[in-house]
Amino acid sequence: MQAHPASNALTIDVEDYFQVSAFAPHIPRSDWAIRECRVERNVDRILAMLDDHQTKATFFTLGWIAERYPEVIQRIVSGGHELASHGYGHERASDQGPESFFADIQVAKLILEDLAGYEVKGYRAPSFSIGEKNLWAFECLERAGYRYSSSIYPIRHDHYGMPNAPRHAHKIGNLLEVPATTLRFFNRNWPASGGGYFRLMPYGLSRWMIRRVNAVDKLPAVFYFHPWEIDSEQPRIPNISSKTRFRHYVNIGQMEHRLRRLLADFSWTRMDHLFLGKA
Repeated sequence: MQAHPASNALTIDVEDYFQVSAFAPHIPRSDWAIRECRVERNVDRILAMLDDHQTKATFFTLGWIAERYPEVIQRIVSGGHELASHGYGHERASDQGPESFFADIQVAKLILEDLAGYEVKGYRAPSFSIGEKNLWAFECLERAGYRYSSSIYPIRHDHYGMPNAPRHAHKIGNLLEVPATTLRFFNRNWPASGGGYFRLMPYGLSRWMIRRVNAVDKLPAVFYFHPWEIDSEQPRIPNISSKTRFRHYVNIGQMEHRLRRLLADFSWTRMDHLFLGKA
């Protein structure tokens, strides 16, 4: 099948399986350093997949990961991909106050810029955790020197979401907010951006949703996934709820195949090139 002519943004949230917000009650941060870290091999698999399809992407990366695996950052940058910030320690913006949030996003930006050798322009909040109750976060992002954010998901969800937010890229102060993609259907926003929804839904439905956003709404899609989503051999976390287990592990074994179909069916590029221009 020929690639869809519209350009969309492909994004990867670089965190490891033990840093997922849903696992926070089960894995203390003090254990992170002693856990088997699998992010390096998974990012390398993603980079190879992108090379196969001659695709560039944006990697929203934790400062914690960048500090420990600087070679991964160098491979991302040398491959022509955009390095952007996912904060330092994967703390939800909604769990922080303005001072601690600013410190987190500032130190992450400095770490990433030191390794990349260029300005880090973009930020994505862990778990899309900017919403109506913490809009002050955008002032912090602007003050820290970010130029765009992709931190709002205009859907209803039990852990995040701002369903009344604009579905298209829009300015908040001098910062550009580029929300995760949704499809407006039956007077409701439906998730069409990737992640667990992409693993759960039939691939054909995800493809139809993105095509409709491109063709009917005339909007580029913003798609995201995580390195751990292609890793079917990751350690299983015990004593988690059935809901959390289903959300995290559903169809992980099929994820890479689905991603390769997605890369073939659509045209993809970096967030900064698509929304800020290449200059």
